[in-house]
Amino acid sequence: MTPPKIQMVDVKSQYLKIKEEVDQGIQEVIDSCAFINGPSVKSFKASLEKYLDVKHVIPCANGTDALQIALMALDLNPGDKVMVPAFTYVATAEVIALLGLTPVMVDVCPDTFNLTKKIVENNLTPDIKVVVPVHLYGQCSEMEGIMSLSQEHGFYVIEDNAQAIGSDFSFQNRRTQKSGTIGHIGCTSFYPSKNLGAYGDGGAICTNNEELGQKIHMIANHGQKKKYVHDIIGCNSRLDSIQAAILEVKLKHLDAYANARNLVAKTYDEAFKNIEGLEIPFRASFSNHVFHQYTLKVKGKSRDELKKHLSDNGIPSMIYYPIPLYNQLAFKKYVPDNFNLTTTEQLCNEVISLPIHTEMTSDQQEYIIKKTQEYFQ
Repeated sequence: MTPPKIQMVDVKSQYLKIKEEVDQGIQEVIDSCAFINGPSVKSFKASLEKYLDVKHVIPCANGTDALQIALMALDLNPGDKVMVPAFTYVATAEVIALLGLTPVMVDVCPDTFNLTKKIVENNLTPDIKVVVPVHLYGQCSEMEGIMSLSQEHGFYVIEDNAQAIGSDFSFQNRRTQKSGTIGHIGCTSFYPSKNLGAYGDGGAICTNNEELGQKIHMIANHGQKKKYVHDIIGCNSRLDSIQAAILEVKLKHLDAYANARNLVAKTYDEAFKNIEGLEIPFRASFSNHVFHQYTLKVKGKSRDELKKHLSDNGIPSMIYYPIPLYNQLAFKKYVPDNFNLTTTEQLCNEVISLPIHTEMTSDQQEYIIKKTQEYFQ
């Protein structure tokens, strides 16, 4: 049997389904020659504000810029401490160090891989000025509890929403709110493999705070509110018009994309839920899951051997993330010698993400399931 061609994310097949809309949007930008801050950027900004039900969306060049600009907007002082999960992509902590701030790396929940109220509370000190919950793999951190601590202790909350755009957080009073709009500032990435992905780099920052919204807009535009008048130090970070036109089209399909990913995840769950040594993704009661990644935990067997077995059979997989941030050489000066976080260490040795995307066929998924099950027999 010839194995089906399998990719972690099939961007091309997704494009072919919306090709006419995307091509028309790109052509309109080219015809207008409004390549920077053109009408498509303004239109996408308004559409995303409506989708997220948030007052301000500020498009920018990428998700890392979004995090950096968000921190720049908070008038922090050199050395101020920012709490961040140790189990995340480097960008989340990288921008903290880049701005002369101090990343404080903490452990995560072993079930959701995210920060919780208890974790934040247990690691909170008076000099923590910002907490950055990362909504990892596609579901929210425990935002209601984290925001209650923020109100009590006066720290800012910046949501890293790069992997969970479109996810809904459910409050105890049953009110729902989109991920990325609950903290003081939310940041996202439109990297091509993201659930809402451009065909190049892109990102956005959002907030419901009027003052922060204006300041973030200024920072992303060289610190100017009026052309050639620079009131604050800023940077140059903008979403180009072609990417905005593409994202405008894809935003209309975002919820359908999440539903397609959930169908793939459900099929995986049914196939793997009774396999000893394999733990399927946990679903938090307070958040739906948009499955940017479908991440298993391998217990009692070698995760790396499973990855090799899959690769030998033509199946890609990824390990997000194999090294704790505090073990990266770049961050060694921020942690004491022999610093260790139990859950983070465990997850770095156990997690593996299988292919999941909106265009996955039943043949592809059946083959992945069969070869994964083989390893545990």
